[in-house]
Amino acid sequence: MSDRDMTMQGHLKPFKDYKPQHFLWEVSDDGRVATIRLNRPERKNPLTFDSYAELRDLFRDLVYASDVRAVVLTGAGGNFSSGGDVFEIIEPLTRMAMPELLAFTRMTGDLVKAMRKCPQPIISAVDGICAGAGAILAMASDLRLATFEAKTAFLFTRVGLAGADMGACGILPRIIGQGRAAELLFTGRSMTSAEGHAWGFYNSLHVSADLEQEAIKLARSLADGPWFAHGMTKTMLNQEWAMGIDEMIESEAQAQAVCMATQDFRRAFEAFAAKRKPEFQGN
Repeated sequence: MSDRDMTMQGHLKPFKDYKPQHFLWEVSDDGRVATIRLNRPERKNPLTFDSYAELRDLFRDLVYASDVRAVVLTGAGGNFSSGGDVFEIIEPLTRMAMPELLAFTRMTGDLVKAMRKCPQPIISAVDGICAGAGAILAMASDLRLATFEAKTAFLFTRVGLAGADMGACGILPRIIGQGRAAELLFTGRSMTSAEGHAWGFYNSLHVSADLEQEAIKLARSLADGPWFAHGMTKTMLNQEWAMGIDEMIESEAQAQAVCMATQDFRRAFEAFAAKRKPEFQGN
């Protein structure tokens, strides 16, 4: 057995040369920061059955990435995403029977699960329209940056559907509060960027020309930081939703002890003692 196999590195692979079919994939020179760009600007970047599935599979597979440490999710042409394509998704759904409909809603929910479970922090950079499933993608991200022109709408009710879509009734209240989430999910109205920032949905607002640069800058800071520990933070943020205080504290004690056993923890101490910047390696 090789040293690589003995250290469990054999199952990891680089994603720098990944080539998607239904969106763009751009990676920094060192492979650490990846940008997913929804790329149907003429239609405000709607999602299709195929793009849903490909995004789901990518986020699932990023668990095994040897290079990517942070992901930026954005859209082309001044908009984030208008949600499910009216003619390529919504119209076909009106002709489907219940088993097919349930398969579709489970598939879209699996995309959110994959985003939450992949260890890399996901940063959404939102400009212009961010609606329906597009708003869900932003919601499911770990951090969200927006422009002053961003308009975010969970507009499912406008097409006769419940606001309970892809985890919105569980996740959105945890971000902006129950009352505000209820308003957006019942009315389907657009949340302005100012509201989104004040309510905690958006971490910061930027002019359009600076948005992507700021998102990549934030992603870079995370990718160059203790990325193994960041993955642990993301895991605990998800797991602790359903825990009582005793379980939370015990789970965090175990998680932190795991991080303390890494060489990154020692590297950080040694760098601090030597008054230099630590170089984290994820082990």
